[in-house]
Amino acid sequence: MTEDIHKESDEKAPIKGAVPEGESEPDAETKPESLTEEAPDVSSEATAAEEDQAQLATTEPTTEVLQVRKGMFGVKGTGDTSGYGGLTREIDFPAPATPPFGGWWDQVYDRIGALVPNFSDVITKVVIHRGEITFHVARQQLRDLVRYLRDDAHLRFEFCSSVSGVHYPADKGQELHAVYHLQSMTHNRRIRLEVSAPDSDPHIPSVVATYPTADWHERETYDMFGIIFDGHPALTRILMPDDWPGYPQRKDYPLGGIPVEYKGATIPPPDQRRSYS
Repeated sequence: MTEDIHKESDEKAPIKGAVPEGESEPDAETKPESLTEEAPDVSSEATAAEEDQAQLATTEPTTEVLQVRKGMFGVKGTGDTSGYGGLTREIDFPAPATPPFGGWWDQVYDRIGALVPNFSDVITKVVIHRGEITFHVARQQLRDLVRYLRDDAHLRFEFCSSVSGVHYPADKGQELHAVYHLQSMTHNRRIRLEVSAPDSDPHIPSVVATYPTADWHERETYDMFGIIFDGHPALTRILMPDDWPGYPQRKDYPLGGIPVEYKGATIPPPDQRRSYS
């Protein structure tokens, strides 16, 4: 009796993976809304998801070497007790790419060029590395550029998923970098913006007015790197106490020692320890 019931149920059950008659692919008939003009005819054949490996632009073979680091923790001489005294590492920037880049990268690049006045003064460099594209942007032009990237129907980068900082002490005149990850959910594409500022003038315009999600991200970047985002609605520390001295993720920030509860002893930071060999 039980076997007959199961058999009857199995016969009536739909085939796994079958598509019911009349049902189409999600959003097959929908079109993206446009805030600036009628929705353009943007090809979706080449999306970021499909071109991770297929789309690799040809760049110059040489890279920009900023510095060569030796040892570990910045230790020099005989003070390195980490065992990495012979380590040598180059800190370099990938070489800039020149158009044509291939696929939708050219569409985005050309559209920005058509929208932005004095394009060459806004986009200072384009880098394609590990299957991703990065636009290096002059900091004074950042606010205007992100509005075009968000609002233009051909671009429609509606979402800023991350803002982070990088400190390159050897990159003279532009030691502090802010990196923005933008996503177009309309066209399924991702790009990166990179903006630099000198350590002596660590100011970059805030993008919170365009991307509200950047609020806490910019606060964290300020807290860790000391980049001041002009126009941020409440630029205060978000991780460290308000009276914390310095910015912990800068390369020149002291590594710090560890206090020990034994006659006031302290374990010194690794770059100040003496060698026992």
